[in-house]
Amino acid sequence: MADRIVLNPISYHGHGAIANIVPELKARGYRKAFVATDPDLLKFGVTQKVTDLLDEAGFAYSVYSDIKPNPTIANVQCGVEAFKAAQADCIIAIGGGSSMDTSKAIGIIINNPEFADVRSLEGVAPTKKHAVFTIAVPTTAGTAAEVTINYVITDVEKKRKFVCVDVNDIPEIAVVDPDMMATMPKGLTAATGMDALTHAIEGYITKGHCAISDMFHLEAIRLISRSLRAAVQNDPDGREGMALGQYIAGMGFSNVGLGIVHSMAHGLSALYDTPHGVACAILLPLGLEYNAPVAGERYRAIAEVMGVDGLNRMNDAEAAKAAIQAVKQLSQDVGIPADLKGILKEEDVRFLSESAYADACRPGNPRDTSVEEIEALYRSMM
Repeated sequence: MADRIVLNPISYHGHGAIANIVPELKARGYRKAFVATDPDLLKFGVTQKVTDLLDEAGFAYSVYSDIKPNPTIANVQCGVEAFKAAQADCIIAIGGGSSMDTSKAIGIIINNPEFADVRSLEGVAPTKKHAVFTIAVPTTAGTAAEVTINYVITDVEKKRKFVCVDVNDIPEIAVVDPDMMATMPKGLTAATGMDALTHAIEGYITKGHCAISDMFHLEAIRLISRSLRAAVQNDPDGREGMALGQYIAGMGFSNVGLGIVHSMAHGLSALYDTPHGVACAILLPLGLEYNAPVAGERYRAIAEVMGVDGLNRMNDAEAAKAAIQAVKQLSQDVGIPADLKGILKEEDVRFLSESAYADACRPGNPRDTSVEEIEALYRSMM
C-alpha cells in the first residue's frame, strides 16, 4: 500500500519569518483577513506583532478571540458567524493548537456549509472543498497544528474531545517564527514541548509509520530533547530548536497517526481542562512501558537520538528501559508532574477509558488494547 504524505505548500522558518505574511496575502489578491487568536495573546501584545504588519501595509482585518484553551463547539460556531460578519476572505491563525484548531473548523465550515453541525466533522469527514485560505502562525512549540491535517474540538455537552482528520484543513502557509514564542512562560513552554515529544515518539512507534515519517520523527526527537530544557529558560537557540523540532514532528505524525497516550490525554483535557501537553507528558512514559512488548525494538533508536550513552553495551530490553528513563528525566527536568494525583478521580475512570478507546488516535497504537487495559493504565497513575 502506498504511503501518503500531506504537507503545507509553503512554510517559512526562522527569526523574522512573519514579515512574509502580508506579501503572501497581497500576491494572491486577498483583501481582508480574519485574525483568529486567543485573549491572552491579545492582552500581552503577541498578536500585535502580526497586526502591526497588517496596519503598516494598510491591509484590512478583523480580530476574533473568543477561543478557549480547549476550543469548544460554541467557539467554532461563533467564529463562523464572526467570519461571515467580517466579510473576510482569508484567515490568519495566531496562537497554539486552540487558535489553529478553531480556525481549521471555521475555514472548513465556511467553504463546506453542509458541515455546519460541528459534530459532523468528527473522524474523516467527506468535505469537498479546501478550507478558507489560511496562514498559520504558531506561538507555542508543541501542537504543530500549522502543518497537520488534524484538529480537535471539545464537546462540552458530552464531556469529550473529538478528533477531525481532513486533508482539506491544512493551512496553505505556515509561518514558524521563534520570535512569536519568546514570551511563552516556562510552564507552557514545558507542556507544549513535551506534547511535541509525544507526537514524535508516538508517531515513530505507531502502526502506520513509514520510512519518510521515521526520518521526520527521529530528527524531531533529537531536536526536542536537545532544545527543550534551554527553551524553558527562554534561550534563543532553544526556542529556535523547539520551533523547528515541533514542526518536523507534525510533518510525520499528521500522516501516520498516534496512539493511546494521546487518546488518554484527550479525555483528561475534556473532563478536567488539564493542559493537553501536561497530560501527554505524564502519560508518555506509561505508554512507552505498555507498548514495549510489541514496539520495544524501536526504542533503541529513540534512546540514541536522545543522547543516551553506552547503547552499544545494552541489549534491546536495556536500551528500551534507557529510552523510557531519558523521557522521564526530560519531563522531570522541565517540571512536569510524574502522575495524575490531584487530577484523576476514581468515579471518572471508566468513562475516560471508554472515551480513550473510542478516540481516533487509539487504533494507531502499536499494541492492541481494550477498555479494561486502558482503565488499568489510568489507575496505575493515581
